[in-house]
Amino acid sequence: MISVDTLADNKAFAEKEHADFALLANPDKKVALAYGVISPDTPPERQYAKRWTFYIDPSGKIAAIDKTIKPGSSGEDIVAHLEELKVPTK
Repeated sequence: MISVDTLADNKAFAEKEHADFALLANPDKKVALAYGVISPDTPPERQYAKRWTFYIDPSGKIAAIDKTIKPGSSGEDIVAHLEELKVPTK
């Protein structure tokens, strides 16, 4: 997960939610801008990252992008999308 929040904010979020995955703090927004989740034309004080899910294959290429995130079902949606992409389970 990439967030434009600070490292301290991400750490607090991860601890609160018992996250067992890595979080990238991106307060300078360079990664978010590179992935297009922030429009470069937006004034800096109004730059908020869109909630998109990028599926990156083993070679490092983007296999799919989900731009219709629903927080209430995102976990199930990710599992379904991974199945569609034929990602093997452990």
